[in-house]
Amino acid sequence: MHMKIECRRSAVFSLSLMLILVLMFATLLQQLVAQTSSTQNSLDYDVIIKNGKIIDGSGNPWVSGDIGIRGERIAAIGHLDPAAHARRVIDAVGLVVSPGFIDMLGQSEFALLIDNRSLSKLSQGITTEITGEGGSIAPQNKLTLAALQPDLEQEYHLKIDWTTLAGYFDRLEKNGTPLNIGTYVGAAQVREAVIGEEDRAPTPEELERMKSLVAEAMEQGAFGISTALIYPPGHYAKTEELIELAKVASQYGGIYGTHMRSEGQTEIAAINEALRIGREAGLPVEIFHLKVVGQARWGSMPKIVAMIQSARDAGQDVSANMYPYVAGGTALASSLPPWVADGGTEKLLQRLHDATIREKIKKEMATEHTEWENLYLGSGGASGVLVSGIVNPDLKKFDGQTLAQIAAAQKKDPLDALFDLVIDDKARSGAIYFIANEDDLKFGLQQPWTSLCLDAGELSLDGPLFEPHTHPRAFGAMPRFLGHYVRDEHLLSLEQGVRKMTSLPAQREHLAGRGLLRQDFFADITIFDPATVRDRGTYQNPAQLSEGIKYVFVDGQLEYEDGHLTEAKAGKVLRGPGWTKH
Repeated sequence: MHMKIECRRSAVFSLSLMLILVLMFATLLQQLVAQTSSTQNSLDYDVIIKNGKIIDGSGNPWVSGDIGIRGERIAAIGHLDPAAHARRVIDAVGLVVSPGFIDMLGQSEFALLIDNRSLSKLSQGITTEITGEGGSIAPQNKLTLAALQPDLEQEYHLKIDWTTLAGYFDRLEKNGTPLNIGTYVGAAQVREAVIGEEDRAPTPEELERMKSLVAEAMEQGAFGISTALIYPPGHYAKTEELIELAKVASQYGGIYGTHMRSEGQTEIAAINEALRIGREAGLPVEIFHLKVVGQARWGSMPKIVAMIQSARDAGQDVSANMYPYVAGGTALASSLPPWVADGGTEKLLQRLHDATIREKIKKEMATEHTEWENLYLGSGGASGVLVSGIVNPDLKKFDGQTLAQIAAAQKKDPLDALFDLVIDDKARSGAIYFIANEDDLKFGLQQPWTSLCLDAGELSLDGPLFEPHTHPRAFGAMPRFLGHYVRDEHLLSLEQGVRKMTSLPAQREHLAGRGLLRQDFFADITIFDPATVRDRGTYQNPAQLSEGIKYVFVDGQLEYEDGHLTEAKAGKVLRGPGWTKH
């Protein structure tokens, strides 16, 4: 009896042990299958870029390696497992793989709603744009739309159906954007929204309304507040008004970006004003398209740089951006004294019809002024002003000619030719002003705190926005910097040049997860040939695609491939540090 009980116990024990072993084996097998599946998944990518010279944007020397993209992020970087596979594999042997380039001052906010192909930007390797120079896409109301809306509807069939920055962002996200885009709120925009285009100081009540508009824009994602102080109505704002608005942006972690009151005769005073606004409002300063205007001042960039460096050495956060051309570009009407535009475009045109006022303007434009920037004189007169972007079809024959050539053809005084062109084209003509000096430009570009910008909106080689006589920077700024100044002029190492276009602007604007090639960062990637990258546009024939940019990824999607768009629209709205998500 005792032996039977023991045998039963032994049998039960053996069975239990067997069950335990079976369960352990099953668990081990399940873990092995899971691990194999996980390993297999980790080797799956949407895109693999292999054999490239990786310049990560930090300024560090390039390294050889591969990048794996999964979704919108960089999933792996280094030397990938040979067993890794992807839907698309790009062999980047002989090519540089870098972060996507960042345009620190674009003008694409309206263009992206009219024709959002963005060929001019993507073909340069640009994946991100920061915009909003004094004027901005929002706020909008009856005062801001009075002059703007008719032209937009007539020329481009664009109806502004938003009043706030949040409304614009909603419209842009529905429309789709190939570029990542962020914006400042313009001090001139909020001024115009409250007091119109009048040359006067705001009342205390009006200033409070302006400040509330700045706060609203910052909460909706603006990166800071911006000024363009040579243009009406922004020119009419006094320093104290700007400090009060900047204080609001500062409360939300914003930046003060500025097209200074002068880049010429009173540039030193203009820099001091920008620095004062930054100090008293308590926020960083970003100087837009730094330059020295006017032949009489050429050679003084070292002095300007020394001022900025001195402020930095004293602890003030100030930096600048530049475009790599000696000519600037803006409206032809911007060469007029600012008082001519007091009250808006219609008032400006009325004044130009008055013979007495025309003579007064001529006298003022014949000399320099401390109160306003004389672009006409700074360009050396009529021969240094190239008219570009005429809208009136009856005047298009003058596109791409200097004012001196136009005046000679019309047998007019050059300034009369200028005034008449402004009248006949309703102040819509653009102009290229030859105002800067090559040595000054190169000295500025060499500074470790200058980044790159286009100061131009996106466009393509056809369609409603195409302009054959644009500024060549619209199609060529980034490749020109890399090809002419970095490779040919040896101004900087390639790694430092790429840093200026990637991590430096991303750091300035606090663009989280962008500007560097890092695992888990957004896959904004530009692949280019360092031996062939160059701009092809000239001042006479500017609308030409640059060479050497091979592939451009925006948020993980291939948007540009060797001269052609893929039609992907993977860009995102970028919002600043004060954004409150509702």
